Amino acid sequence: MSNTKQQPIWTKSFIGISMTQFMVFMIFYTLLTTLPIYVINNLGGSEADGGLIVTVMLIAAIIVRPISAKLLDTTGKKRGLVLSVALFTVTTFFYIWIDSFIPLLVLRFFHGLSFGVITTATGAIAADVIPHERRGAGLGYFAMAMNLAVVAGPFIGLSLLQFVTFKTLFIILSILMIAGLIFSMSVHVPQESNDTAKATKHKFSLSDLIEIKAIPIALISSFVSLAYASILSFISVYSESIGLSASASYFFLVFAIIMLLSRPYFGRTFDVKGPNHVILPCLFIFAVGLVTLGFTGSAWMLLLSAGLIGLGYGTLLPSFQTMAIQTAHHSRSGHATATFFMLYDSGIAIGSFVWGLVAAGVGFQNLYLINAILVVVVIGLFLLYQSRQQKEKYAEKKVYREIQSSE
Repeated sequence: MSNTKQQPIWTKSFIGISMTQFMVFMIFYTLLTTLPIYVINNLGGSEADGGLIVTVMLIAAIIVRPISAKLLDTTGKKRGLVLSVALFTVTTFFYIWIDSFIPLLVLRFFHGLSFGVITTATGAIAADVIPHERRGAGLGYFAMAMNLAVVAGPFIGLSLLQFVTFKTLFIILSILMIAGLIFSMSVHVPQESNDTAKATKHKFSLSDLIEIKAIPIALISSFVSLAYASILSFISVYSESIGLSASASYFFLVFAIIMLLSRPYFGRTFDVKGPNHVILPCLFIFAVGLVTLGFTGSAWMLLLSAGLIGLGYGTLLPSFQTMAIQTAHHSRSGHATATFFMLYDSGIAIGSFVWGLVAAGVGFQNLYLINAILVVVVIGLFLLYQSRQQKEKYAEKKVYREIQSSE
């Protein structure tokens, strides 16, 4: 009965695609948290300019993401992955020679295009190289690559800036991306997966991109990502403005540790008791964390806010994503996921720019208090959404009972 033996998850290809994902996202998050400082301190830009440098990359990724699947159909997943990672690597090298704002803005846009294709390719290839019967566990391990990058990127970037110049930082990141390119080349994509993609490449419609039923909950999640953008884009600048730049590198470390420790508990609670028992308390904790961040005046308060935000926000993303997937038929879970992330990424992209303008006008303390209020508003929107969902379910059951009784 050798055919009952479980196929391994940790193959050469799985390790290769996971490490590719990790390296790309580590570079992404390093630049996300350090470039606003570079723009403001080295290029003489404003807080709004610092936010725009984050937004433009995300906009490019959002633009290319809907067509990236068709692009991968044309080139093949392996070739598309290697080409996009190669472009991402070359683009990373160009940061070394950029010394003015407009060229940096253009560079960020092209960086976002390759990033959008990579993130589509890595997810698709990961699903291909994992044994079908172990796909749930395998994709869970694969997701950890991005979770670890959330910690490693900001920590490495902000720590290195205590000792090296931005030019040296860009050189280090470029060398690391060469390793990422090598990892992408080590991946083997099963031939049948590519054949399937090529066989369907002539089929394309709006329904290939969007799941209408997932839009309401995805829209609610976009307000959460809008608030999170104020942290992702400006925590480094804010920490520096209050004399806590040395502690900023530990913000995401504490954030990630609390997030990873709390996820198993909240995940079980979500499955057993439902989303209300997870999302509502997490939104409240997230709001408290933002208030704490706004009033931060010492290193311990900064790290306390990191813990609260990690505890609150850390579970919201997978919870909202799960709800988005549950709105659709299982055969359209991919479309629901794509719809969810298009709106979620849009929240971060818009927030990175808008909050830069707000911070320039009212200061960072008021910025984080405004975002705390925004999260409280999300609580109301979520309750309204859940109320309507319950009414729809009740109406469906009532119709079903009436049909049964008439028979």
